[in-house]
Amino acid sequence: MWTVLLLIFVQDLVESQGIYIVSFDRPGYAESDPNPKQTVRSTAFDIEELADKLGLGSKFYIVGFSMGGQLVWTCLKYIPHRLAGAALLAPVINYWWPGFPSNLSKEAYDQQLPQDRWALHVSHHMPWLTHWWNTQKLFPRLSLVDHNPAVFSHQDRELMPRIQSMVGEYQAQIRQQGDFVSLHRDLMIGFGTWEFDPTDLENPFLESEGSVHLWQGDEDKLVPVKPQRYIVQKLPWIQYHELPGAGHMFPYADGMADSIIKTLLGAA
Repeated sequence: MWTVLLLIFVQDLVESQGIYIVSFDRPGYAESDPNPKQTVRSTAFDIEELADKLGLGSKFYIVGFSMGGQLVWTCLKYIPHRLAGAALLAPVINYWWPGFPSNLSKEAYDQQLPQDRWALHVSHHMPWLTHWWNTQKLFPRLSLVDHNPAVFSHQDRELMPRIQSMVGEYQAQIRQQGDFVSLHRDLMIGFGTWEFDPTDLENPFLESEGSVHLWQGDEDKLVPVKPQRYIVQKLPWIQYHELPGAGHMFPYADGMADSIIKTLLGAA
């Protein structure tokens, strides 16, 4: 859904450059069937199969925003030979990736709202309780489920009217199949035990035939900036773009979507 909305901002660029952009519903969202057997690994091969059925060619670019960063990491791991380039926009991090130093993970985890720390703890350690936790009324649930404004930065709140005006038309479609097969399964997979550690990935573009970029706002309250800095230190082949004063929703700021696409395509 977020990617679809971003396309509105790059319409002129898409038409002028002849870019073909595909956005798809992840399992359980909108009209995409739920996948009870979905894993981090399976997502990459779903994307590869979709690209082949649509005839996108031997290589394509992939862009993932927020939770969509999971898709980019898994493609870099399992189908790097199919990628022409990749962009991670404020990608959600898993505090239990083993490559993170324990003090860094704890510091970043402690920056989250108390209700989010509990929700993520449940998703990682007791995934079978994720649905119950985020639907019960006894304790505060995930801040995004409760629409808690405290999770948004100053820039995010400024951008929210623009985003809400665009989301309204699609809101009912996003989780029409229920939160259990969409949002809650995302939490269980995204914050569960991964089959690999993104901080151990190897450069898929040793011959400089492509590039990987990561954009992050330094005032993002949903995804702390310090773990991203650590990731790009460990993976220096990722080109890092830190945005001063930006929050989580920075892709909707004026000119950002164009800048991201141009940079990814090497046209900036």
